[in-house]
Amino acid sequence: MPSSEERAAETAARLSAAGLTPHVEELADHLSIEAGVPDSLPKESWRELLAALEAGDWFGFVDSSERGRAVWACFRRDEPATVDAVQRQEHQP
Repeated sequence: MPSSEERAAETAARLSAAGLTPHVEELADHLSIEAGVPDSLPKESWRELLAALEAGDWFGFVDSSERGRAVWACFRRDEPATVDAVQRQEHQP
């Protein structure tokens, strides 16, 4: 599995390719990416945005009268051991 830094960089690149301007914030336990979404974004682009965001450990959409519309994704720096164990177990024959 790619590192959180690699997944965050790929997500930021995909958001940029969709015409958004991602902002990356490095926090102690996770990386956060946020990008404003213009009202003029074609509805066909939303599927691409969702595909980019789902690489995050958690992600979402904000529609605020104060800040406008934005998408965000966060990537844990240290993946819990239980997640790795569950993923390995799911792939066993």
